[in-house]
Amino acid sequence: MSDTGASKRTATLGEIFLAFLLIGATSFGGGVVAYLRSSLVDKHGWLDDREFVELLSISQTLPGLNATNMAVLVGDRLRGALGAAAAICAICLPGALVMIGAGILYRRHGDRPAGTAMLHGVAAAAVGLILATTVQLGRKSLHHVVDLVFVALTVIGVNVLHQSVPRVLVAVGVIAILWYRPRAFDQGRSGS
Repeated sequence: MSDTGASKRTATLGEIFLAFLLIGATSFGGGVVAYLRSSLVDKHGWLDDREFVELLSISQTLPGLNATNMAVLVGDRLRGALGAAAAICAICLPGALVMIGAGILYRRHGDRPAGTAMLHGVAAAAVGLILATTVQLGRKSLHHVVDLVFVALTVIGVNVLHQSVPRVLVAVGVIAILWYRPRAFDQGRSGS
């Protein structure tokens, strides 16, 4: 992880709690990455896109949900352990309360056509949110054609070869290190 993570803006514990509470209350259907980026990068300016991608990569390699992992990492980066605690409590609270209510309603009315149609719509919208975030991050993170090869290798590793995400990320990471390592040719050229 980069240590340049000096946050773009400082945040109080209350601001961290409210930001992650809003993310937790409004991120439906698996599109939480889009909400995280929109809030943390665009709205609050606590991270830039490079930092966001770094923390997201770490979150994806750790056990657990990406959103909760991101909350811990970002909260810790902004305000230490208390920031991490505030962020994880805030992002989990709305979902826990809503799921208790939804579980009660689904058990009583889950077989109604309107409920089923709504769930299909929310799932499609979540795919759209993930795609929109992918395009936004791709524009800022992919600088060379070779980067597209790394994307393709990751997709093939996870979706075609059915390897675990951490295994694929480690393998692609090692290849990227070898590809982007400083070479004698580059050093000679920069020294001349």
